[in-house]
Amino acid sequence: MTNSPDSVQAAAPRRVILVVDDALDTLRMLCDALAGEGYAVLAARDADEAIERFEVTVPDGMLLDAVMPGTDGFALCRRIKATPPWAHVPIVFMTGLSETEQILRGFASGGVDYVVKPLRIPEVMARLATHVANAQAARLAREAVDVAGLGVVVLDGQDRIAWRSPQATRWLEAAFGGHGDATAGDPARWLAQAQRQGEASTPLPGGLQLQARHLGASGLAESMLLLSQGPAAGAAAPRLPPVALTPRETEVLSWLAKGKTNRDIADILGMSPRTVNKHLEHIFEKLGVETRTAAAALAGQLLQD
Repeated sequence: MTNSPDSVQAAAPRRVILVVDDALDTLRMLCDALAGEGYAVLAARDADEAIERFEVTVPDGMLLDAVMPGTDGFALCRRIKATPPWAHVPIVFMTGLSETEQILRGFASGGVDYVVKPLRIPEVMARLATHVANAQAARLAREAVDVAGLGVVVLDGQDRIAWRSPQATRWLEAAFGGHGDATAGDPARWLAQAQRQGEASTPLPGGLQLQARHLGASGLAESMLLLSQGPAAGAAAPRLPPVALTPRETEVLSWLAKGKTNRDIADILGMSPRTVNKHLEHIFEKLGVETRTAAAALAGQLLQD
């Protein structure tokens, strides 16, 4: 039997949390608490074991002890954030050190938050759930706009490039002479200017210009910017190439963009939910997306063409 998009969404796998701590008692306590909240849990005693877990499956979130024998949590966090397929994972530090210097080290290495030992489990669960949800929402948004031929950059609280989509990377390299990375000053300064002013533009080869627009906050002390390419005169944002949707598929997509469920769409258009599912399968294939979120993100532009 074919799974519908709704049923696939309902049967989505549990979110995975990696706990890294050299203290067995802490590991057991956190694993039990996380399992009780419905998470799938991975555990590691040190940095080497943590990297082994990442190589098997990338978790949705991470609780990381700051001070461990050998490689400490700060170094491990920097390594994870420097590895592109892992960099999106939100890392919450656990530490018995409440001094400002240690807290700043955690944020500087890429952590999104910290909790102080002895741990207060309800607080840990609440903070972790918030950061996991925010990270997932940000990823979906980044993937959706990249599919639309645009690009996304995330700046951290110190105006450094924390993340950039493939399209954004290509444009920054074209605009700044191959230096569109986290260590180059010019692209980061230009993006920070766009964040403060709301938008900014800079020349691209071929008589085009790169436009940056501030979209708002993304996670703790992060800002998300949308990049687009347009004529130097500053015309409209690029449009999607034509997509051959049938009239019925166009109707289904328009109601999907308005937040309607498959059953709602079926009632509105006078068809069975199974038929709606089939239309959505064809729409996803034609748009080159896999999720309802990505399809809805493209719908506004498509339906205006």
